[in-house]
Amino acid sequence: MNSSVARQISRLVDQIGSVIVGKRSQIEDCVACLLAGGHLLIEDVPGVGKTTLAHALAVCLGLKFSRVQFTADLMPSDLVGVSVFERSKEAFVFHPGPVFAQVLLADEINRAGPKTQSALLEAMEEQQVSVENETRALPKPFFVIATQNPTDQLGTYPLPESQLDRFLLRITLGYPDRAAERALLTGEDRRELITRMPAVMQPGELEQAQQAVRKVLAAEALLDYLQSLIAATRSGQWFVEGLSPRAGIAVLRVAKARALMAQRDYVAPDDVQAILPQAIAHRLQPIPGAGRGAIEQVRAMVEATPIP
Repeated sequence: MNSSVARQISRLVDQIGSVIVGKRSQIEDCVACLLAGGHLLIEDVPGVGKTTLAHALAVCLGLKFSRVQFTADLMPSDLVGVSVFERSKEAFVFHPGPVFAQVLLADEINRAGPKTQSALLEAMEEQQVSVENETRALPKPFFVIATQNPTDQLGTYPLPESQLDRFLLRITLGYPDRAAERALLTGEDRRELITRMPAVMQPGELEQAQQAVRKVLAAEALLDYLQSLIAATRSGQWFVEGLSPRAGIAVLRVAKARALMAQRDYVAPDDVQAILPQAIAHRLQPIPGAGRGAIEQVRAMVEATPIP
């Protein structure tokens, strides 16, 4: 087990936690998502620290950060870039858009139309964009943190199932507790704190950590447990439709990341249970009459599924 990698990750979580106060579990989910090579969706009301979390993560990892405010009139070219004719060169020159960053904050993603959401979908899935019949690779690593307003707010477009499936995790930050809010009220401005934070890891070290995640072992009994959970989602007892094989692979990847963060070289059932609601609830719809939301339904399903 590479304990130095785990210690670096712990320092990363601690440093982000000095800015995002009282939200350690959400920060750990965010870091696990990045280590697993996925993308993160944060669904919450404005003003609870979503943008600050994304910016702090990029600074602590020494990554190029870009933010796009999604609006109803945002066009795909505003996101991926456009070719402009330059008279001095007598040729079209491509001007890359904000998607050419290593950490992209897609703010209020569900306020943009479906066409712009589809442009982001290709970038997330293929790590590339197609502009004017030419494919352009995106920087590595490429990590999307998208924020989404509650769908009952005005001017929002529900994300299609295909786009939701591209997000490895969906989390909620929520309001701070009383002690954390007092620290925010009496402390320094969070944006000023971020400007003074040193990088805890470099991009090359992040790549090594992502490779270490792939080497974490999943025993046969653990795979049996994961398959039992996947089968439960498809049984018709809990959800309208079950998880896809891609979703099952995603759960295993992020569970391995959690194991690495806990300084273990194997996945335990606790790793799967800790990450399962954030990894699958946004992909599932409870059966009619369940009387519970998707997250509560996932937790009930986990309690009813025996560990081998």
